Amino acid sequence: MSIHPSAVIHPGAKLGEGVEIGPFCVIGEHVEIGAGTRIDSHVVIHGPTRLGEDNRIHSFAAVGGDPQDKKFHGEHCVLEIGERNLIREFVTINRGTADDGGITRIGHDNWIMAYVHIAHDCRIGNNNTFANAASMAGHVHIGNHVVLGGFSLIHQFCKVGDHAFTAMGASVNRDVPPYVMVAGEYAQPRGINSEGLKRRGFTPERIAGIKRAYRTIYMAGLPLAEARAKIAAESAEAPDLSLLVDFIDASTRSLIR
Repeated sequence: MSIHPSAVIHPGAKLGEGVEIGPFCVIGEHVEIGAGTRIDSHVVIHGPTRLGEDNRIHSFAAVGGDPQDKKFHGEHCVLEIGERNLIREFVTINRGTADDGGITRIGHDNWIMAYVHIAHDCRIGNNNTFANAASMAGHVHIGNHVVLGGFSLIHQFCKVGDHAFTAMGASVNRDVPPYVMVAGEYAQPRGINSEGLKRRGFTPERIAGIKRAYRTIYMAGLPLAEARAKIAAESAEAPDLSLLVDFIDASTRSLIR
């Protein structure tokens, strides 16, 4: 373990084996930091916050702060961060609120670039990339292998499905289905994230099946319920489409369409 003498560590904080904490950091009460995590200078971590192993937090990040919600009055709410996440400079991540389970949760292996904001009660999956200044409002759900382009804005309560992609500056005010690329203000569908799927090992046949499902939702002129039923029927032979069906069923703000 390596702690710079200028760092301020609350006696109630729990630090795992091999944790490194740089100059002028402040680690609050009820903070748990997993083994092998490295924290650069001038980072502030408030509790209750739990970080898993092998995370890297760069300078001037503010992690575990109170939610920016006027309904919050000091209730016990937490932030949970998994393992091997990279959190760059000036990132802000807030704890949850009592209105949504009291937790903000971030999974594993996420690449969170400078100035990203993750608000209260967000649920973030694994292997996502959030480019500089992407911002998620409260109660946003992000799946796995999602790319948010720089300065993307995600409206509160929106969901973004697995393998989706938002272009630079996209303003998302409805749910983005799995595999779909969106762009613009307000964001509109622009096809599927073919390049991302190729990089993750999807075969041409699987990608072709996802493209057909995209055309069913966005180009066939069908009501969403009919499009969903058609895709559900095809999912028996194309399991990738089950993600789309489940996402449509779980959508609360309606799809970007």
